Amino acid sequence: MKQYIVNGMTCAACSARVEKAVSKVDGVESCSVSLLTNSMGVDGTANSADVIRAVEEAGYGIFEKKSKSDKLNATNKDDDFLKDKETPKLKKRLIFSFVFLIPLMYFSMGHVMWNWRLPTFFEGNHIAVALVQLLLTTAVMVINQKFFISGFKSLWNKAPNMDTLVALGASAAYVYSTYALFAMTSAFLKGDSASAMSYMHELYFESAAMILTLITLGKMLEARSKGRTTDAIKSLIKLAPQTANILKDDVEEEVSIDQVKKGDIFVVRPGENIPVDGIILEGSSAINESALTGESIPVDKSVGDSVSGATLNHSGFIKCEATRVGEDTTLSQIIKMVSDAAATKAPIAKIADRVSGVFVPIVISIAVLTIAVWLLTGAEIGTSLARGISVLVISCPCALGLATPVAIMVGNGMGAKNGIMFKTAVSLEETGKIQVVALDKTGTITLGEPKVTDMIPANGITEEELLEIAFALEEKSEHPLAHAIVTMAKERAIKSSLEVRDVQALSGNGLIGKSENLTLAGGNFNFIKEISTVSPEMEKVSIELSEEGKTPLFFSRNGKLVGIIAVADVIKEDSPRAIKELQNMGIRVVMLTGDNQRTANAIGEQAGVDQVIAGVLPEGKESVIRSLKENMKVAMVGDGINDAPALTRADIGIAIGAGTDIAIDAADVVLMKNRLSDVPAAIRLSRKTLRNIHQNLFWAFFYNVIGIPLAAGVFYNILGWQLNPMFGAAAMSLSSFCVVTNALRLNWFNMYDSKNDKKIKIKNKKEVNNMTMTMKIEGMMCGHCEATVKKCLEALPEVKEAVVSHENGTAVVTLSENISPETLKKAVEDKDYSVTDIK
Repeated sequence: MKQYIVNGMTCAACSARVEKAVSKVDGVESCSVSLLTNSMGVDGTANSADVIRAVEEAGYGIFEKKSKSDKLNATNKDDDFLKDKETPKLKKRLIFSFVFLIPLMYFSMGHVMWNWRLPTFFEGNHIAVALVQLLLTTAVMVINQKFFISGFKSLWNKAPNMDTLVALGASAAYVYSTYALFAMTSAFLKGDSASAMSYMHELYFESAAMILTLITLGKMLEARSKGRTTDAIKSLIKLAPQTANILKDDVEEEVSIDQVKKGDIFVVRPGENIPVDGIILEGSSAINESALTGESIPVDKSVGDSVSGATLNHSGFIKCEATRVGEDTTLSQIIKMVSDAAATKAPIAKIADRVSGVFVPIVISIAVLTIAVWLLTGAEIGTSLARGISVLVISCPCALGLATPVAIMVGNGMGAKNGIMFKTAVSLEETGKIQVVALDKTGTITLGEPKVTDMIPANGITEEELLEIAFALEEKSEHPLAHAIVTMAKERAIKSSLEVRDVQALSGNGLIGKSENLTLAGGNFNFIKEISTVSPEMEKVSIELSEEGKTPLFFSRNGKLVGIIAVADVIKEDSPRAIKELQNMGIRVVMLTGDNQRTANAIGEQAGVDQVIAGVLPEGKESVIRSLKENMKVAMVGDGINDAPALTRADIGIAIGAGTDIAIDAADVVLMKNRLSDVPAAIRLSRKTLRNIHQNLFWAFFYNVIGIPLAAGVFYNILGWQLNPMFGAAAMSLSSFCVVTNALRLNWFNMYDSKNDKKIKIKNKKEVNNMTMTMKIEGMMCGHCEATVKKCLEALPEVKEAVVSHENGTAVVTLSENISPETLKKAVEDKDYSVTDIK
């Protein structure tokens, strides 16, 4: 996606105009304009020059963000487009406006409303009073000339915006008041004092000046509040160190951060910030990573561990090698993620966009119609004009345009502070609508660091001999379970004399290797029983271990079983609580694992999940997610490379613990901490943000629906209500301010507080009950075979009924809950029948 900065947009009608113009450019697939950050993201093959030309022809300024400075590279000081430049300018305009407005109000209304005496020269000199009002109002209009330049320029380009409404309203009041002044002067010259005095009540100079001043006040409050919505990104940018201590030829040299290159060696002393991402070569320390993860407790790091830029070195001296620099560092990626999310649009914003696109022309038409109707009913031209002006100045497309982006920006910022990154506005909106959360067991529910818990050698085999064989074989594997055995062997100082070669790894099953004249094998029960004979006693032991949530690994030598080593992965401390919180939010929690059903059930029971889908090989996760998606909106939570297809397939993919680069690329939400409790927190934040957007949109629509008829005088004959243009301007000023202020309330939201969690109502949910699957089974010969298959299938908790026919070679399975095809297949094949197909 190419990113651009667009200048000159003042309201939602402007952003809609820019979006419409760019969408017409050849090669543009999608375009998203953010009024909040004045940024635009464009997807497609369109040439940048064509995009820039389209925006400029629409009447706005534009320039493309470059690869470094404008992508929010935290190391670049020149990148200040997030700096609040508008508030100081508007504040200056407001002060000067008030300098002229105060005497204007004194001359126009002070002597009438509060009986304040005018200077002697002006007493009884109505023409002089009117001339002073003219001059003071002209000064206010010159000070706020931006409204007129922008408003009439937009009108000329056939794209009227909020400034057009203000400019038309103020101009109408000013022009009519000037006409009244000349008419009054003419009447005085003719000696018609009565007519001249009547024109004094037709002067609306103070309305024109007050409209401009109040709108400027509203704009300043809005700009100030909008500036605060980007505080999260600004604080992240400030975290980046500006220098690094590099070692060159064993000599320490302090250099600017942008001079650090990948592979450079740098040192960090206690109390200093780590400049870039790297790997520790020497030393150890406690690193405070709160800047990136929101976790205040320091993490112990030693040789070989990775460190991230902008984190704080607490206690030790460390020497590191730079692995990621510039915009590739974790901090820069986080900043880019948050800023890119702000440049995208949530689906809910489309409603406001459609309204904003036609809002201003409709309002101008209503204002003209209002003036005409009041004139036709016999009202004076001044009264009719006041009603039309009120319609123009009370109407506010800005509140509509800001309703969604300000809440998205604040929500994203809140997430970033707590280590929760939403990649797009869509992911922030959709995460709160999740109905099912699928959790990968290893590394998500559990720590992902299995340990050896039991060793059961076969008859005539010692524990050391069993461990030596297992160590020789598993040393060649990268599997986490293999790592547990290797760690145990090293702890016991086991040194294998066996040199294993020709190792074959069968994904999800086991290993086979050769050592001289020996064939070694290791893996699960289904794998090893094809190679060696497992005694009933050993099978019983493995079942007992599985029921305890442990994974029994069988090892054989030349086809003879040498023993079982049990390995268990420990559940994270916060996993049961996080799962319970998800359930309290009305979300169904499903655990996916490659473990056998017994082991999976034991872990699932400890964690408290609603459903366990076991026997899922890495490539099977994506098909399980696809199956779950048929009925409900699904989020997949994972951390590894093999989770990427499932993360992509899910409605919302969540990478936990920062995950692998591939998992992060595939995910919609990235959790920097390795804590499952961040999943309900992310959902909670999404729901709160969506609720805030609904409040903003309601206020914006309600304000205009009530305000415009009130300004037009619809309620005058019924209730006697009418609206002075000055009060209309005040209301318009406050509408946008209220929307932005409401969004800022998200900054006080505690996303980890589960007290107010509510179960969501699932709309259009498909019925899961009575879903059927048909299995093709070979090997059934008689009614006894049918009964055996029926019994093993109906033993599964997800199976409601199984209708088995040995004549047709089928089993029609009726499900009460979702279940993976692998689980059904395994249940049947454990009874020595062959499953050829499942539909």
